[in-house]
Amino acid sequence: MTWENPSAVRRQQILRETRTVAVVGASPNPARASNFVATYLLASTGFDVYFVNPNAREILGRPVYKSLADLPVVPDLVDVFRRLEDVPGVLDEVLALGGGVRTLWLQFGLFDEDVARRAEDAGLQVVMDRCLKVEHARFHGGLHIAGFDTGVISSRRRTG
Repeated sequence: MTWENPSAVRRQQILRETRTVAVVGASPNPARASNFVATYLLASTGFDVYFVNPNAREILGRPVYKSLADLPVVPDLVDVFRRLEDVPGVLDEVLALGGGVRTLWLQFGLFDEDVARRAEDAGLQVVMDRCLKVEHARFHGGLHIAGFDTGVISSRRRTG
């Protein structure tokens, strides 16, 4: 049996229940997807957002922590921007926190059924190969604001 992501309704519920998010692999480089997502999370959500990157000290004016264990809180959701081969180690870090994390969220391009099954066996919800920013905007009517979908279909050229 192939592993499948939670339904859209369930993903929406996960986001509604989330209060704290740790972005693992957050980058201070504004050209990186993790920085774009972090900017959105800080500006457009009510989440308390924490950044994890052993090589950065500050991102978007906020402190950066070397590991999940260094965070001042246990996050509800861990959003992962790492290489696929690093994901099992991130799950190990999540599990070492001893509970509290409810959701392991892997960004676009990250899909590992073994990690998903291991995380679910430990009681975590898992979302893979989905962007937290895109999903949040989708469920909160903000995709057009972010430039992904204007909601307008027209053959007219823009003036001005």
